[in-house]
Amino acid sequence: MVRNGTKAGEQKKRPLPEIKADSDGEDLSTRHTRPKRAAACTNFKEKSVRISEKSATVETKQHQTVEDEVVALHFTASPQGGGDEPRQTRRLTDFILHDEYGVPQPVAMVEIGDIFVTGVILPSGECDDKEKGKGVKCDGFGRVENWSISGYDDGYPVVWFSTELADYDCGKPATSYKKMYDYFYQKAFASVEVYKRVAKSAGGDSGVSLDELLVAVSRSMSLESKCFSTDFLVIRNFLIRQGEFIYNQLAGLDETAKKDEASFAEIPVLVALRDENSRLDNGAVIQMEGRPSNGVLRIDGVSEAAKCEALTSDQEMVDEDQRYARIMQDEEDRKTMQRPKRKNGAALASNKGYVKTTEDEIAGDYPLPAYYKNFKDEADELIVADDYEVNYEDLPRRMLHNWALYNSDSRFISLELLPMKPCADIDVTIFGSGLMAEDGGFWFGLDDPDTSTSGQPKKDLEGMPVFLSQIKEWMIEWGCSTISISIRTDVAWYRLGKPSKQYAPWFEPVLKTARVTIGIFGLLEEQTRMSKLSFEDVTKRVSEFQKNDKAFISSDRLAVNRFLVGHGQIILQMFSEFPKKDIQRCSFVSDLARKRAERHNTRWTIKKKKILFKVNCNPRAGMAPVVSKRKAMQATTTRLINRIWGEFYSNYSPEEPVQAVGAENEEEEVEEEGEIEEDDAEETVPEPVEEVEKSHTPLKKIRGVSGKTESSWSGESLGKTSAGEPLYRQALVGEEIVAVGGAVVLEDDGNEVIYFVEYMFEKSNNCKMLHGRLLQRGCDTVLGNAANERELFLTNECKTVSLKEIKGTVSFEIRSRPWGHQFRKENTTADKLDRARAEERKTKDLPTEYFCKSLYSPERGGFFSLPLNDMGCASGTCSSCRIREDEEKKTEIKLNSSKTGFSCNGVDYSVDDYVYVKPEDIDGSKEANGRFKSGRNIGLRPFVVCQILEIIVLKESRKASFEVKVRRLYRPEDVSDEKAYASDIQELYYSEDTDVLQPEALEGRCEVRKKIDMPSRREYPISDNIFFCEQIYDPSKGSLKQLPVNIKPKYTTVKDEALLRKRKGKGLVTETDSVTDKPEEVSKETRLATLDIFAGCGGLSQGLEQAGVSATKWAIEYEEPAGKAFRKNHPETTVFVDNCNVILRAIMEKCGDQDECISTKEANELAEKLDEDQKRTLPLPGQVDFINGGPPCQGFSGMNRFNQSSWSKVQCEMILAFLSFADYFRPRYFLLENVRTFVSFNKGQTFQLTLASLLEMGYQVRFGILEAGAYGVSQSRKRAFIWAAAPDEVLPEWPEPMHYKAQPISWFQKEIRGDNIALTDHICKEMNELNLIRCKKIPKRPGADWRDLPEEKVTLSKGQVVDLIPWCLPNTAKRHNQWKGLFGRLDWEGNFPTSITDPQPMGKVGMCFHPDQDRIITVRECARSQGFPDSYVFQGNIIHKHRQIGNAVPPPLAFALGRKLKEAVQLKVTKTN
Repeated sequence: MVRNGTKAGEQKKRPLPEIKADSDGEDLSTRHTRPKRAAACTNFKEKSVRISEKSATVETKQHQTVEDEVVALHFTASPQGGGDEPRQTRRLTDFILHDEYGVPQPVAMVEIGDIFVTGVILPSGECDDKEKGKGVKCDGFGRVENWSISGYDDGYPVVWFSTELADYDCGKPATSYKKMYDYFYQKAFASVEVYKRVAKSAGGDSGVSLDELLVAVSRSMSLESKCFSTDFLVIRNFLIRQGEFIYNQLAGLDETAKKDEASFAEIPVLVALRDENSRLDNGAVIQMEGRPSNGVLRIDGVSEAAKCEALTSDQEMVDEDQRYARIMQDEEDRKTMQRPKRKNGAALASNKGYVKTTEDEIAGDYPLPAYYKNFKDEADELIVADDYEVNYEDLPRRMLHNWALYNSDSRFISLELLPMKPCADIDVTIFGSGLMAEDGGFWFGLDDPDTSTSGQPKKDLEGMPVFLSQIKEWMIEWGCSTISISIRTDVAWYRLGKPSKQYAPWFEPVLKTARVTIGIFGLLEEQTRMSKLSFEDVTKRVSEFQKNDKAFISSDRLAVNRFLVGHGQIILQMFSEFPKKDIQRCSFVSDLARKRAERHNTRWTIKKKKILFKVNCNPRAGMAPVVSKRKAMQATTTRLINRIWGEFYSNYSPEEPVQAVGAENEEEEVEEEGEIEEDDAEETVPEPVEEVEKSHTPLKKIRGVSGKTESSWSGESLGKTSAGEPLYRQALVGEEIVAVGGAVVLEDDGNEVIYFVEYMFEKSNNCKMLHGRLLQRGCDTVLGNAANERELFLTNECKTVSLKEIKGTVSFEIRSRPWGHQFRKENTTADKLDRARAEERKTKDLPTEYFCKSLYSPERGGFFSLPLNDMGCASGTCSSCRIREDEEKKTEIKLNSSKTGFSCNGVDYSVDDYVYVKPEDIDGSKEANGRFKSGRNIGLRPFVVCQILEIIVLKESRKASFEVKVRRLYRPEDVSDEKAYASDIQELYYSEDTDVLQPEALEGRCEVRKKIDMPSRREYPISDNIFFCEQIYDPSKGSLKQLPVNIKPKYTTVKDEALLRKRKGKGLVTETDSVTDKPEEVSKETRLATLDIFAGCGGLSQGLEQAGVSATKWAIEYEEPAGKAFRKNHPETTVFVDNCNVILRAIMEKCGDQDECISTKEANELAEKLDEDQKRTLPLPGQVDFINGGPPCQGFSGMNRFNQSSWSKVQCEMILAFLSFADYFRPRYFLLENVRTFVSFNKGQTFQLTLASLLEMGYQVRFGILEAGAYGVSQSRKRAFIWAAAPDEVLPEWPEPMHYKAQPISWFQKEIRGDNIALTDHICKEMNELNLIRCKKIPKRPGADWRDLPEEKVTLSKGQVVDLIPWCLPNTAKRHNQWKGLFGRLDWEGNFPTSITDPQPMGKVGMCFHPDQDRIITVRECARSQGFPDSYVFQGNIIHKHRQIGNAVPPPLAFALGRKLKEAVQLKVTKTN
């Protein structure tokens, strides 16, 4: 049996804990063997398992219930089973797979998460109904280690789940889990059906075609399946979608197949089914590469897709993300297939709709007419929107403070006149005004309507003054003591904050109605027969409310009746959202709905429809002036950038497929809330958007050999290969000339591919051969559709073929253009002529002329300059072959002749070297890392530092021919937590402990010196792999003391010439000198002159300057507080606090290149208005060596709630201006930083176009994702980076990750404080009274959050009684991962969550409470989490400061990048010299 690619015999399962025999002497630990089954998608994890309290025992009528799986196995053991069985097997019924919170999960989630089982365990084998009653129910047992499928020979699938203790034959799932499990069962069923059609042992035919297979299996499943549609095409698409799944299952049977049985993995129809699935995936999901075989995003030279035991945690995180995405897509497909057909909309239209509320009904509850008056400038909300269609559910979410609603005459008007559902033909026109801001997710306290939603004084409210277009609907979200009200225009949803003072009386009746409704909920919940409480009964009870009750209306029952019916639509809407079904359907609701209907008010048709932005009819639109300090501006670009992006969007508009989604249902009518099934929520899941079809032209009119296979050499032999075979430069193949340095067409798996000819030779058997390297089309690289269809990329994939295999030749040239800003115009002209020639040839249907100017290496994650000196030399050697041979040599373990050293994984080791060793190879314990979670730093253990004492040559043949004896050196945290707290992170302790290790256990070299020999330059957090040792540790006694005189460790030889000169000149250096010497400054003149764009407060510049590679001479930042902070911390930098579009226009204008600049009239005017001092200090081409920056990330970030808005689209376009700076200046180096989702934003097209733009300029480009936590930052923060280097420069490598445990706090404090005496910005945001109470109630332990709050009410200072737990959290937790982390405390030994711009307990990252104190973390604490030293100054108010920190690149990460840039610069100098 094969499971996850591992032979069954290699599986190591922990045996079932011993259970004593019962009174009859029966052994209760007997086990049964499982039947043969296929490979399962599993992921064996060594993580700690935590079962939530929800797994407690629950009594049932039918089955005994136990808490532990081992007890259940004990009770269900079969007496006839043998005692020698290696595994226990049981049957499982009425089961659910779920996570630790009890949320049901698909079977495939076993691959990536901790999944548990709740179900009834039965004895294995057949049993009668009486024995079935002996089943034992067990809640939350497991975890599930893997799943698998058997039953292929029987014709029906059997699904198995395996835990650490037993294997379970799955029967009938629980009713609530049936839909989810049935979908997986159909996948298993499809696998068995395919097996029956192709397996020889089952009477199948392995030569069947794909179409025949699909037809046969679809027909069989349409007759057998009861889980989803019987439509043939639906099942056929299902089979194709599951092609890879089916292929993997059958391929897993190969190890247990009979010898004469064909290998399933090689059956053509199965391979075709798998590949058909891959093509479908490429159409539905934008991947990082065009072809899975060599199109993978690689970081630091390692493929994310590589399956090796040495995967780093970052790579595992990426693989886990990919698996999770596939599972989520599969889950969406399931919901789509199981979605019930809608009823005919026309039949519903007659009696369904929204009953309009009229002004006459509610006039008595509102004040006399008044009008909106505002003399402040307001912006049209449509300036943040474009003219495009969007579904109303997909609109962005924002906040509106200090707001008011009014009609076309500016008269205040009530919200109640608007529908609370999307309706057609609304005959009420309502507009609004207010301060637009980001949605903070705040709610009103119903008992305190005067409380601001933000909990901040009014003066702290920030936002953009806007007037809204027509409001189309509104909605209420509510809790026992809180309420949130939102309105929708065609531009956005707006959560309403505190209204303006003018409008507050018009908002009060809405809040009043909400209070009354919540009061009615309380009345109904007190009744044992709530469904029988009529409308009249409720009216009577409400009239009896006390006058001091916030829900009091009147003691007059008629007045109460009028209020309830008049405001009935609010009440009915709130009832429809109540979690208890019996209250939703009580008599009061039906009576109220009937009374509303009897009024014969207008009934609006409820419709879900798309929105097309048009024009704002708000009366404020005609009032001038209307301006915005945050007004959007089209990006200023060069002609090159404008052409690349413009041409792409004219051919591959990303809006087109979006508009097509759901178009058929545009006018579909929607049922009333009460009529919708429980599963109806799944119906709102959007269909997957297909990728735009590639339009790159195929190879045209390739000059083939016309069927002739004759070949002959042209010219004399040039020499011989290393094997003595003659080499030739040119050959005649058929009628075509094939030459070294040219390109030929070969066939690979039925596809035409192009190869570069490296050399040609003739074998001893007179066979004429060619050795070539693959020239990959741009569309098959990470560039996708953004690639130039004529550009080919050289790769390191090479092969040798016979000349007879050549299908033709292509027109091909190696292209090289002069580099530099001074050649930009010349190159532009040449490119323009080249494109015109290509277009002319295309029009005349002539063959495509290809060119190549870069090498593409997915293994290294980038595009590089061509190795021109090693290409097409006809020398009989190939650089790709050499690279492959070198890589193979690196994996060899080789002992040197003197047996005093060896090489392993490309590293040379010698006796006395200090080395890194994995902790588990020293202490044999892997449990110590059990707390580690992917994406976090908790639980990571540092390498153990050892010294090689001896190489032991083995006499017997073993895994390796020698072993390594090492001495262990201890770290401070190995001694005690107190020692770790007080010691330097680079300190080690000598010991007499030794170990004998395999050479593979070594992970690299390091240095150990005396403390006086430590480098004086001590940059946080990079340690240069240098440690010091002056004390000895005895672990048996726990003693630590100075090294005795008789022990003289062999320290690493110091090679730092500057340090040696210093010691020679001064004699011995004191301890104070070695630690407090100021870093040796690198001359500013020798550093790269740098321009930082979108500079923020300067985190990126801070780290790069610390690394000694750059001098930031200019910076551009739009936000004034951030610009001030940059200027304060970098006084030598010229900072432009302005729009980068204006600055670029001014620079190009100063150089006389305004004709090449594409900019708006506004940008032109603002550029002209710059004062002379600013113009004089503008950077010019030739002065800038390095451009870096991060275009505004909010549009790309999943943390930001504006990310679907048009304002965000305009911000995203800032990348056009950023790239235009690079195009115009052509610096030696370029660095783009952004959030991780930058690579997938806009279906990956923004990322692809960015790479294409840099390549078009002639740059080398490298791309990757780095985790800040791996470089000394105490938070999980993945960022995307793109390096670019001029063709003649060295492209920087990625920095090596460094991990260390988070215990040496005082070392961190010492490094981060520097020379500062006073601590600044140690201030935190204030909380309102209720949130402060909640904070105090959160336990002071790691991971505690809102779920640890007691279920109780609290009395506020004003006398209001409110719920301690926000009502919205428990009632929506299942849909939002339990709202994990909200109101959460940080962990002293852990790390920060992703640093955000506004820490708040109900925000996106709610874990913001101090571990021990009842407050939100301070500005300085957030700054430290990003790696800012305490000396770094931030400007503005507390909100500005948090924003500056949250948007910054962590300086330690920038420092690590700068170190690699410095290495690249120095390597270039070395090569030149």
